[in-house]
Amino acid sequence: MLTGMHVVILGGDARHLEIIRSFTDLDANVVLIGYEDVKEQLHEVRHAKLTKEVLSKADVLILPVVGTDDHGKIESSFSTETLMLNKEYMSCLPKHAKVYSGIAKSYLKNLCSEVGIDLIELLNRDDVAIYNSIPTAEGALMMAIQHTDITIHGSRCMVLGLGRVGLTLASVLHRLGAHVKAGVQKPEQFARALEMGIEPFYTKDLYEEGANADIIFNTVAALILTSRVLTRIPHHAIIIDLASKPGGTDFRFAEKRGIKAMLAPSLPGAVAPRTAGRILASTLCQMMQDEQRNRNREQMDILACPSGV
Repeated sequence: MLTGMHVVILGGDARHLEIIRSFTDLDANVVLIGYEDVKEQLHEVRHAKLTKEVLSKADVLILPVVGTDDHGKIESSFSTETLMLNKEYMSCLPKHAKVYSGIAKSYLKNLCSEVGIDLIELLNRDDVAIYNSIPTAEGALMMAIQHTDITIHGSRCMVLGLGRVGLTLASVLHRLGAHVKAGVQKPEQFARALEMGIEPFYTKDLYEEGANADIIFNTVAALILTSRVLTRIPHHAIIIDLASKPGGTDFRFAEKRGIKAMLAPSLPGAVAPRTAGRILASTLCQMMQDEQRNRNREQMDILACPSGV
């Protein structure tokens, strides 16, 4: 249980509704900021404005999956109000408080560092990222089916990057009967692709390898599909870029060349928000229960220690 814990949820999207329900089920005190337009009924929560007083009582501050933008703006799907997180607000958090987001840009990292508050990026955890790769792969498949006139079975698919998302996606495509190539950077990834029955190549050879692709899925968060590489991509091919903004594709040149290229970050929140929310909620609740147990244990140790020792 999280009885007595004060949780402030600042901004967010449909995924956060599952997080809210999980916290209230565990008896946490939940305060919502930026949820005045939410349509679903949320029980045992308090709505509030962004104030120093609200933050001063928080044990936990939960931000949107993307954290903040480069200027501190907080996104909320349930509010038209502009929410900005700055040093003045962050300084009001108690020193024991923790800030959680999916990922964090430099602005948020620097802000937490300046005020001495712990920041946890949930999507850096292997378990969360692997679970999250499932709705990401399903969403990417949905987009591929919607934007092509061929079946996945028998298509020539290319997955760039064989990290946690790339592995899941390549595996699903392979099981559906696609001819899958995987662009990798490390020898161990090359070996893993071969073990899976997928044809690997090194991304330095992408210019030569891209000539016959029907569907390209990019997971690399760096410009990899450059204008030079795109000159080799067939006009009928589509590119689904799953990397975080701005993606790994020269979208201007792709459009100029007549190649359909789509940036599709944060697919779990778009195609399966309930599942994605449950993944985050389960991890958050477990981490907070562990934290609370550790804190209680420390307090018991202090009480048990004789004075003056």
